[in-house]
Amino acid sequence: MSAVFSKPSLLQRVKPLFQGFDLPLLLAMGWLMGLGLMCMYSAGYDHGTRFVDHARNMVLAMGVLFVTAQVPPQRLMQLALPLYAVGVTLLVAVALFGISKKGATRWLNVGVVIQPSEMLKIAVPLMLAWWFQKREGQLRLPDFVAAFVLLVVPVGLIAKQPDLGTSLLVLGAGLYVIFFAGLSWKLIIPALVLAGAGITALVFSEDQICQPDVKWVVLKDYQKDRVCTLLDPTKDPLGKGFHIIQGEIAIGSGGVTGKGFMKGTQTHLEFIPERTTDFIFAAYGEEFGLIGALALLLGFTALILRGLVIAHEAPTLFSRLLAGAITLSFFTYVFVNMGMVTGILPVVGVPLPFISYGGTAMVTLGLSLGMLMSIAKSRGGTQR
Repeated sequence: MSAVFSKPSLLQRVKPLFQGFDLPLLLAMGWLMGLGLMCMYSAGYDHGTRFVDHARNMVLAMGVLFVTAQVPPQRLMQLALPLYAVGVTLLVAVALFGISKKGATRWLNVGVVIQPSEMLKIAVPLMLAWWFQKREGQLRLPDFVAAFVLLVVPVGLIAKQPDLGTSLLVLGAGLYVIFFAGLSWKLIIPALVLAGAGITALVFSEDQICQPDVKWVVLKDYQKDRVCTLLDPTKDPLGKGFHIIQGEIAIGSGGVTGKGFMKGTQTHLEFIPERTTDFIFAAYGEEFGLIGALALLLGFTALILRGLVIAHEAPTLFSRLLAGAITLSFFTYVFVNMGMVTGILPVVGVPLPFISYGGTAMVTLGLSLGMLMSIAKSRGGTQR
C-alpha cells in the first residue's frame, strides 16, 4: 500500500512566518502609522506627492520589518562586526572624497548616492551589544573604555561632516547599550551634574557668549547660531529665529482641541518651514491641539513601554542590550524632535518617527523595529 501525503496549503506554509509577532507592539505601530498618514494628508496635500510617497515609505518599512523579523537574534549578532566595520569605513570614505551639499559632506557615490551615517544608527548598538555579549560575566573598566572608543569613532566622524542631529542619535543609541550593560551610577551622576552646570552657565551667560565676535571652540558658527537662537529667538525673528517662533505660535494656537483637520492657518499659509519633515509636529499641534498631542504621545509611550518589556524578557544579554537601545532610541527621536519644535532644544534636523516625511528614515525605522520584533519572537526559545 502506498501512503498518500497531502501537500501543505499556502496558508500552512506562510503561517509560521507570522507566528511570534508581538501584538501590542504591532498595535502601537498601527496607531502611530494611522496618525502619521492623517497628519501627512493634511500637512502635505498641497505639497506635491508627499502623502502618497509617505504611504509608500510606510509599506516599504513594513516590508523591511517583516523580513528582518525572520532573522534570529544570533544571526543578527554575527552581522554586528562586519556591519560596523563597513559603516566606519564608509564614513572615512565620506571624509576623504564625499559629496558636499549646502556646506555639509554627508554623502558618498558608490554607483548610487548613499548616506552612510544612517547605517551607523543600527550598526553602533549592534556592535556594542555584541561587544558586551562576548564579555558577559567578566566585565571590567577597560571593557567600558573600549566600548566608549567604539562609540566615539563613528560619532566623531559623523559630527565632522557636520551632521549634529544624526551624531546625537548614534551617540544616544550607543550610550543606552553601555548603560544597560551595567555602567556604574558613580560615573553617570557626575556627568549629569556637569551637563546641568554647563547648561545653566550657558543660559546665564547668553548675552556675553552669543556676541558676533565671540568664537566657540567646539562648535561651528552655524551650530553656535542654533544654540543662541534657542536661547533668544526674538533677536532675529525673521531670520534664524523664524522656525522656532512660528512653531510655537502654531502649537499654541491649536489650544486644547485644535483648529481641525486641514484647517491649520499657520500650516497652509506657509508660515511653518519644513511642515512635512522636521517641523511636522507644529502642524499636527495646530490642527489637533493638546488632545491630539496626547494621543500621539500615548502611541509613543505604548511603543516604548512594550519595547522595554521585550528587552526585559529577552533570552540573551545581546538581545536585551539591543532591544533596550532600539527602544530608547525612539524616546530620543521623539524628545529631540518635539523639543526643537517647541523651543526647548536647538534645531538639529531629527525626524518624528512615523509622522515626518522621509524615505531613508522610514526604512531605518522598519529595520530597527524588525530587529525588536525578532527579539520578541525569540523570547519563547532557549537561544543562548
